[in-house]
Amino acid sequence: MVDVTEKTPTVRAATARGVVRCAPETVALLRDGAAPKGDVLAVARIAGISAAKRTAELLPLAHVIGVHGASVDLQITEHGVAIEATVRTADRTGVEMEALTAVSVAALAVVDMVKGVDRTVTVQDLRIVAKHGGRSGSWVRPGE
Repeated sequence: MVDVTEKTPTVRAATARGVVRCAPETVALLRDGAAPKGDVLAVARIAGISAAKRTAELLPLAHVIGVHGASVDLQITEHGVAIEATVRTADRTGVEMEALTAVSVAALAVVDMVKGVDRTVTVQDLRIVAKHGGRSGSWVRPGE
C-alpha cells in the first residue's frame, strides 16, 4: 500500500463508465419496467453507490477514504444499459477505484436482475473516463 500520510487532502473526483449488453427482448423488458425481479435500474443504482463506499474492503491495497459524493446513472440503450458513476472526496488519494467499483457492481446487479430471462447478458467496456484533483490535476479520456 502506498503511504499517503504526508499528502495534503484535496478535492478529487473520478468518473467511470461501462455497459451491460442484453438481448433485444431483455431491453424491451427493461423499457417496459417488466423485469421479473423488479426495478432493475433502481436496484443497480443503490448497489453501485453502496459498492463505492466499500471499495477498500474489496480491494486489498486500496486506501480507506471518505466517499463524500457518489452518483450512479443508468440509461437503457438499444443494446442494453449504459452505466456512469462519479465519485467525489476531499482526501489524500483519488477515487478512480471507487468509481470503477461502483460501475462494476451496478453492472453485476443488472446481470443478476436479468440473468433469469437472458443468458447472453455481458458486462463490457469498463473504464475511467475522467479524473480531477490531486497532484496530477485533471485528465479526460480522449474521445469521451
